[in-house]
Amino acid sequence: MTLETKTALCQETKDCLQELIQMNIDSRDGYQYAAKQTQDLTLISLFQQMAAERQAQADDLAAALTINAEKPCREGSYAAAMHRSWIAVREAFTNQNEYVVLCEAERGEDAIKNGYEQTLKNHPGTAMNDVLQKHFEQVRIAHDRIRDMRDERKE
Repeated sequence: MTLETKTALCQETKDCLQELIQMNIDSRDGYQYAAKQTQDLTLISLFQQMAAERQAQADDLAAALTINAEKPCREGSYAAAMHRSWIAVREAFTNQNEYVVLCEAERGEDAIKNGYEQTLKNHPGTAMNDVLQKHFEQVRIAHDRIRDMRDERKE
């Protein structure tokens, strides 16, 4: 059994990183879309900040794959694109635009938070554990912030 290092990741770890990259890209795209769906300057700023954070996380993971001669995922998923379409449909039937956008943002945060939790649980002690723990903490904080903002806007 060989010891995994950041410059010699096992295939299972590389596969997990690819999944997390796609989740971060999906999250980034979702936040960019959400920023365009509101006129609230506070939310626009928050969503742009979250999109940049998710891009940075995807870049961190992609760099680890590149070092390991693996081509990182650079596109979001079809499922996430469909989810953004559902947000648009849902918005068409409600006048609580900010609340709806925040509900959908929190659903996205639930998904990425779960992705990191599962990776950390199912693959403890990988060479990427420190990076994954840092990302998970950022995701957890973002999730709670989005949830709290959503709850503030609920009527």
